[in-house]
Amino acid sequence: MTTLQLAGLREAVADPAQVKTRPIDLHANAHDASHFLLIPQAVVTAGNADEVGRLLRASAAQGVPLTFRSGGTSLSGQAVSDGVLVDVRRNFRNVEVLDGGARVRVQPGVTVRALNARLAPYGRKFGPDPASESACTVGGVVANNSSGMNCGTVDNAYRTLESVTVVLPSGTVIDTGAPDADEKLRALEPELHAGLADLAGRVRGNSDSVGRIRQQFAMKNTMGYGLNSLLDFDSPAEMMAHLIVGSEGTLGFVAEAVFRTIPRLTHAATGLLVFPDLQAANEALPALVESGAATVELMDALSLKVGQTLKGTPAVVQDLTVRDHAALLVEYSAELAEGLGALRQRGERMLTHLGLAAPAQFTGDASARARLWHLRKGLYASVAGARPQGTTALLEDIVVPVPALGRTCRELVGLFDKYSYANSVIFGHAKDGNVHFMLTDGFTTQQELDRYSSFTEDMVDLVLGEGGSLKAEHGTGRVMAPYVRRQYGDELYGVMRRIKQLFDPSGMLNPGVLMDDDPQAHLRHIKTAPPVAEEVDRCVSCGYCEPVCPSKDLTLTPRQRIVTLRAIEQARLDGDERLARQLEKDYDYESVQTCAVDGMCQTACPVEINTGLLVKRIRRSEAGAVENGVWNAAAKHWGGVTRGASLALTVVNKLPAAAVVPPNKAARAVLGTDTVPLYSAELPGGGSARKRPTPDGAPDAVYFPACVGTMFGPAGSDSGGAGEGAAGGAAGSGVQYSFEQLCQRAGVTLLVPDGIDGLCCGTPWSSKGMVAGQATMREKTLAALRQATRDGELPIVCDASSCTEGLRQAVESDEPMPGQRELRIVDAVDFAAQHILPKLPDHQKLESLALHPTCSSTRMGINNSLNAVAQAVAERVEVPDNWGCCAFAGDRGMLHPELTASATAKQGREVAEMGASAHASCNRTCELGMTRATGKDYRHVLELLEEMTRS
Repeated sequence: MTTLQLAGLREAVADPAQVKTRPIDLHANAHDASHFLLIPQAVVTAGNADEVGRLLRASAAQGVPLTFRSGGTSLSGQAVSDGVLVDVRRNFRNVEVLDGGARVRVQPGVTVRALNARLAPYGRKFGPDPASESACTVGGVVANNSSGMNCGTVDNAYRTLESVTVVLPSGTVIDTGAPDADEKLRALEPELHAGLADLAGRVRGNSDSVGRIRQQFAMKNTMGYGLNSLLDFDSPAEMMAHLIVGSEGTLGFVAEAVFRTIPRLTHAATGLLVFPDLQAANEALPALVESGAATVELMDALSLKVGQTLKGTPAVVQDLTVRDHAALLVEYSAELAEGLGALRQRGERMLTHLGLAAPAQFTGDASARARLWHLRKGLYASVAGARPQGTTALLEDIVVPVPALGRTCRELVGLFDKYSYANSVIFGHAKDGNVHFMLTDGFTTQQELDRYSSFTEDMVDLVLGEGGSLKAEHGTGRVMAPYVRRQYGDELYGVMRRIKQLFDPSGMLNPGVLMDDDPQAHLRHIKTAPPVAEEVDRCVSCGYCEPVCPSKDLTLTPRQRIVTLRAIEQARLDGDERLARQLEKDYDYESVQTCAVDGMCQTACPVEINTGLLVKRIRRSEAGAVENGVWNAAAKHWGGVTRGASLALTVVNKLPAAAVVPPNKAARAVLGTDTVPLYSAELPGGGSARKRPTPDGAPDAVYFPACVGTMFGPAGSDSGGAGEGAAGGAAGSGVQYSFEQLCQRAGVTLLVPDGIDGLCCGTPWSSKGMVAGQATMREKTLAALRQATRDGELPIVCDASSCTEGLRQAVESDEPMPGQRELRIVDAVDFAAQHILPKLPDHQKLESLALHPTCSSTRMGINNSLNAVAQAVAERVEVPDNWGCCAFAGDRGMLHPELTASATAKQGREVAEMGASAHASCNRTCELGMTRATGKDYRHVLELLEEMTRS
């Protein structure tokens, strides 16, 4: 392997720091969602297309391989490299909506979900609909010609692409949408231009080649290069644009692309049809497709058995005694309700003629449809998450002509039995003849590799024997690169080799991907997953967690935290203590200190991993006896601690910054940035005590005001002084006053527990790993709540979403005594939506409100209530498209302000462009984080509601 000279790379980018070579950078970025692992020599964050061009030239000059990485959700090994790995996720995120949404110009780092969010107001969407849409990016969609459940071969990347701006390996940049694109290509890349024209003539002059290409690309097909480009287009520039689609980063870099969009169908009806066996399900496909079904998803018998273990599985599956059954999840969709009604009637008329094994119906109910889709989408998570420790999950996909699908699936089941691959479910897009299956094994011993090799040979024979393709939508990658020649034959394989030579004469772009003449290539570089922690061992490195992680643009993502921990363990197993120490040295800041432990990763993870729990465990293990003792003492005297913090903030708020900042920074330098918070000017003065007198009447609920209201005063006030509120009245009273006023107007009587000023939800101790203090506070708080609620008779209402979640977690450890009820924790926003909003009189509203849901409101599922309250405040409520966790995370935003700055940068700019009348959230520290990010006062939404409904 050629040794990399870093100087050339550093000269190619604006800032040499964009080139990273620390072991933690290399190992954290080495992993994608595939089962392959190569460790790069350098990771470079490219800033723009010009830098990419210079990097390509620098790499070619040294003869060092270069690979592009964006979302890292590819499953076939096309985004790993032992050369230069170029990150194009961070800086290529621009979207320009064109022609009222009919077209869109987009850069490669934009996720499909983010793109569809931009298109939604226009009633349009992106054509490809991969299951990984929350994390996969447009760059990957183009590189793999991704499709999905609905788009088939009609609305995939190839068919909806209008033009691309491509950076070729030579550094030449061509915009194929420009009027002179073909002339420019001829002038700047004459050999490539002439070569593509020659190849088109060669293919078109060979009837066998034409026939094979048409047959292969009538199906979903991502094996090899898209040779249909040579038949479908006449100009070399257009051929080039469409050859780039599905080229898996081996021909050039797509700096941006223009696509035609498709209508966003908002009305849908879904049904699960259970058949006696695979053959019966297969025979029903033509009629279902003819009826206008948008989606037809197959699940085999083992899938149904696995589905019966999932929570919330519909009764039609739960009550089934599964033998040889198979099921089709069928969905009809339309722009208008009338159109859906007609489709639904057509589908329901067919049901009696399909020979179903169980009654079926189509439903438009959102919750019922969600349960059906949870069954289908939960299969991968269930099987992958339950795999034995230390094993790897391989998710494969194939396609065959639809009439052969049932027979192929039965033969696959036979191969699973022959090679003893247990729990290999088959599911997929039956309408397209495209199914996925999973293999779980160690893939480390020679016996395991031999078994996998023999299985693959039999599977290849099976699929090609049916006239299918070995890759339908996951890309050829490394896993099927040795089989491209077998699928296409020598002539067309020769055409593909010539294409690669024309685009990339030095062969430095992603070598080993898409074509490889080594018949054993797919058996090399298979990654291992040594057990490291029970919280994360089931991670499959899919990367779904990364877009929602607040530290993704600063340090590590959840996936990277996990794989780096595995790299440390693997280094120890390999006896490489030096590497283990190097990784550990940087792991503390990159992973532990800058993790917001917000749990947002769990909301996106298909196997429900909360990486924050891992970080909390690490913090617990590293917390010393002295620190634990201090925090335990704080738990015992929390009222004094919060009053002290309030007083300190009030005093500091009155001092000039010059008197505060220098000693504060000095203390951080001596005691550590993870110990001493950094003062910043937007911090308010201290708040007030939470204690309230016992009400005269019988209480309807127990009110647990959060202690952050004591430490941090409300927005709109300086050290307790009143500012002006949204309705022109007094502001600065805080959420406790506002919630109490709202409840009084609604006739709701509240009881604040005795000793409230010394109570807390326990989150500060939990997030820092202070076990003794957490136990002390939990015992105090639960005892007080037991007494106040009359052993659980009354609900407990908390006014800060993170504290509500913290109380719920504390209550999980509370085992009621015989006769006691479970304690019920309700967030004040949820309570207001249910019990206060219906009783409020008509009132004026603000023109607009910028709303910041929190990670806790998202995790608890109360954002609908949050939005309902916000709608009662303003005529127009806007949540930024770039919304995400602010990462203030209690005190994390004061200890590491760079974390909050990174997490809020994009949404902060978006909020500034909104020009909203007011700004709101539902958690005081999140309000502080967003105030810092935007320069606008964020307040609790209930404060605004109280002001707008004053009589």
